Amino acid sequence: MILAELLALKRSDAAGLAAQLTQQLRALMASGGIRSGAMLPSSRSLAAELDVARNTVTHAYEQLAAEGYLRVAARRRPVVTDDIEARFAKPALAPKREAARKPLLSPWALQLSDSDWPLSYQADFRPLRPGLADAREFPHEIWARSLRRSALRRRFNDQTVVNRSSLRGALREYLEISRGVRAEADQILILPTAQAALTLIAATTIAAGDAVWTEDPGYPGAAAAFRAAGADVLGVRLDQWGMMRMRATRAPKLIFATPSHQHPTGRVMPVARRTELLASAEPGKTWIVEDDYDGEFHYDSRLMPALQGLDREGRVLYLGTFAKAMTADIRIGYLVVPPQLARTMEIAQRHLGLIASVHVQEALAGFMADGHFLAHVRRMRRIYRARRDHLATALARQLGEVLTVEVPPGGMQLIARFKDGTADQNAVARLVAAGVEVRALSSLALERPRDHGLLLGFAAWRENEIGAAVRIMANCLTGKRAARG
Repeated sequence: MILAELLALKRSDAAGLAAQLTQQLRALMASGGIRSGAMLPSSRSLAAELDVARNTVTHAYEQLAAEGYLRVAARRRPVVTDDIEARFAKPALAPKREAARKPLLSPWALQLSDSDWPLSYQADFRPLRPGLADAREFPHEIWARSLRRSALRRRFNDQTVVNRSSLRGALREYLEISRGVRAEADQILILPTAQAALTLIAATTIAAGDAVWTEDPGYPGAAAAFRAAGADVLGVRLDQWGMMRMRATRAPKLIFATPSHQHPTGRVMPVARRTELLASAEPGKTWIVEDDYDGEFHYDSRLMPALQGLDREGRVLYLGTFAKAMTADIRIGYLVVPPQLARTMEIAQRHLGLIASVHVQEALAGFMADGHFLAHVRRMRRIYRARRDHLATALARQLGEVLTVEVPPGGMQLIARFKDGTADQNAVARLVAAGVEVRALSSLALERPRDHGLLLGFAAWRENEIGAAVRIMANCLTGKRAARG
């Protein structure tokens, strides 16, 4: 069969003659029209048969040779390679599997689907989600100027230092004055979030199987970080003063507590209980992690100094964040570590990549040095106190027959318990569906839930928003149309 009879080139085709010839020869090989080992006409002969320029055929042959379909040599006709059928053979369909193979994951990762932290339904910004600051009240213009100033100055700074001395110094001074924290600047690590600080603590202090005590109910993120390190996490019950003293023969490797505002109840641990907690941690054997997540906001009396300031044995790691005092998108947390851990934990911080933006660190240092941080905290302290009182009053007026409100002395959220012992999960589901985003107290339990109630945030919501949310709650929980006001 003459090859030219199998080809049909169109001079009007925008692709061009050489491209058409290459594509059609390739297609013939794929379909079996040209077999392995076949010898093609010379470029001169095929050009004459097709009435095209010899360069057109030469280009097509060279392209197919480059793709591995032809063998070409000087003064010889091109030959189709021996494996041409194998090149164009359709791959065999993989046999269908009865079920998809599960990925190989760590024991910790396999349990993540059973966790509801962070909350699975927290997709929208809706009242009365707990734990949020009000970003609308933040001085964004001032903060933008701080960021710009930092960006301009950092062109001349050493960018390899991950914990900026300017922010370390500002934090050391602030924490000493406001929270009674006793530390040198080089004991302060700057991290992307408070959760990153917990991850760092877990990685450097916990070995698989170590016992860790946390408050129950408590902050789920702490238990998550410690379990990821292989710890055996035990929830410790609360009384009116916070975490109860445990009497156990096996001392834990680590104790996690929120003594200034217990999460989620808001209870404040008195000095006597703090002293007991410190005494239970034998130096060199047990570490205490003090999470002071919203220590800036205390309303009814002077806030008790941090547990870290009472420690004389170097047992306490003090944890804080700017997400509550400023806005969540600042993404800066900090960790004050005992002197004997400072060097090791800073190396571990680099190994784990838990590094906060140095640009933002420098901006935050300037923001604090210029007095803007303290001014904002003082202003928000007044605003949040008024919102706390407004929420408590509205709940008592609209839902006093159903709920008992616990007004905390500080913080950004409060608890309301059902008087008749109603299970909180079903109530939360109804409220979330209606547009009020609260959290079930029972979902914060590490062991079997003993407490049922609603955790409601007030800091991020203005008084008219709080009022509207409480009216929705009254309608959902009582079936009655709530009164305005």
